[in-house]
Amino acid sequence: MPKSLEKVGDISHYFTKISVAIVEITAAMRIGDSISIKGMTTNFEQSVESMQIEGEDIEEAKAGDSIGMKVVDRVRKGDVVYRLVD
Repeated sequence: MPKSLEKVGDISHYFTKISVAIVEITAAMRIGDSISIKGMTTNFEQSVESMQIEGEDIEEAKAGDSIGMKVVDRVRKGDVVYRLVD
């Protein structure tokens, strides 16, 4: 059975040199979650390996947080972050 997608945030910025996306969180997301990032030209999956708020490592982000997250591919402003749910 395919996994379902649960929206957890939106990309607001991407730092090309360090491959870090700024994500505006709309639902809780934790280290270890499997996520999918989708947009007009973006479509890939990865595991959440690190998240930061203002330079501090965090284990979990909650709705309303703005986090920095390392991404494995280029993302763009407006792309949507989904958690893969069994």
